[in-house]
Amino acid sequence: MGIKISNDKFFDRVDKGINDQFMREAVAGAQERLEGRKTVTTEAMGNWEDWRDLSEEIRQHTLENLDYYLEQFAENVAEQGGHVFFAANAEEANNYISQVVKKKQAKKIIKSKSMVTEEIGLNEALEQVGCDVIESDLGEWILQLDDHDPPSHIVVPALHKNKEQIRDTFHEKREYKHTSDPNELALFAREQLRQEFLTADVGITGCNFAVAESGSISLVTNEGNARLATTLPKTQITVMGMERIVPTWKELDILVSMLCRSAVGQKLTSYITGLTAGKGAGDVDGPEECHIVIVDNGRSNILGTRFQSALQCIRCAACINVCPVYRHVGGHSYGSIYPGPIGAVLTPLLEGYEDYKELPYASSLCAACTDACPVKIPLHELLIEHRREIVENSGHSTFAEKLAMKGYAFAASHPGLYKVGSSQAPSFIKSVAKGEEDGKGKGPGPVKLWTSIRDLPESGGESFRKWFSEREKGGSGE
Repeated sequence: MGIKISNDKFFDRVDKGINDQFMREAVAGAQERLEGRKTVTTEAMGNWEDWRDLSEEIRQHTLENLDYYLEQFAENVAEQGGHVFFAANAEEANNYISQVVKKKQAKKIIKSKSMVTEEIGLNEALEQVGCDVIESDLGEWILQLDDHDPPSHIVVPALHKNKEQIRDTFHEKREYKHTSDPNELALFAREQLRQEFLTADVGITGCNFAVAESGSISLVTNEGNARLATTLPKTQITVMGMERIVPTWKELDILVSMLCRSAVGQKLTSYITGLTAGKGAGDVDGPEECHIVIVDNGRSNILGTRFQSALQCIRCAACINVCPVYRHVGGHSYGSIYPGPIGAVLTPLLEGYEDYKELPYASSLCAACTDACPVKIPLHELLIEHRREIVENSGHSTFAEKLAMKGYAFAASHPGLYKVGSSQAPSFIKSVAKGEEDGKGKGPGPVKLWTSIRDLPESGGESFRKWFSEREKGGSGE
């Protein structure tokens, strides 16, 4: 799959999202529940802003010394018998993992939820070498059964599905014969997946955080599937973005606390797992061989730039859960596995503006995302930086837009022209104030997009200059 999840044009995706009434209701309900739980757990701490400051400091320090901590981490993994591979891009990561799988003659792969494996398109790469890849996260498994439907949320991937749709998918793909009761659906999924865990040759996970001082990885889950995927198969592979590292267990403790509260409104999730490479002599469970694939895939190009703070992200989706744009258009409208404000910032950095130049504009710039971020990424400011880059340097600004801006700049710097233009504005607004009855809107360029769903307020015909002049004279404008 990779980062890109749709070949449709941006506004076609948006229209589809806006017209999906169930999805919009599901997203609105989920946002309210998740944000409500987060508010309760963060207020109980009493000094949430101090925790945010500390978390930001940890993430900034780690990024500024990333080479040191990655080297320390790799050395500690190697000392414990693990294997570390640094992948410059998705192709290198997929090739390495495919070679490990082929060497083990593995046919069945069990995976826990991982955004970075979605990013590099790992499932497809493994299927091409003859492997059966099973997602073990309940939401991801549902989407996989439903013809590999892409996730629409970083934490709740099947947010856009209702229980009736899930029942129908289970019935069609796995001959499910029970009701849409969530308990029955979950029990069926557990029964189906248990045999997959027991017969898998290789387990693959993502990585919430890697601990440099010990060479360990940490997984944060609510279902326990990651523990099964890392203890039952004889070979374990962990795939992590290069920025997902902390110096010590002390910093891990802080960031996990922030992640759990920000993502699902819990003090701690059901399972916080720490794994160190290698099965000890006295260990009953655990893999015989461990591989950790550290993925760059464009991240190093972000380091040292004005966008570096985007790499502070801990994938909690707190910004998504408060975003009014996401609330109305849904995750698939972003065309990326990373939706919402963080997706609008991160996706163009990783993939360029060619297919994603609209994403920085898919924001009201209300700054709710920045306020919600537990590691204080200035998301709305980064979106503005993207817009500046698109207009000034990327070459993706249209000729019409450039011409319009130059025309406005010229008129605004010549008072006579500006006066004539402002006097004509009421007539123009009146001509487009009401959109067409068929919903297509009217007016040029972005005005048409606005009037297709809104009515512009009609001007009273009085300009500011006229009002101000009357006011100075003590007339009706006063």
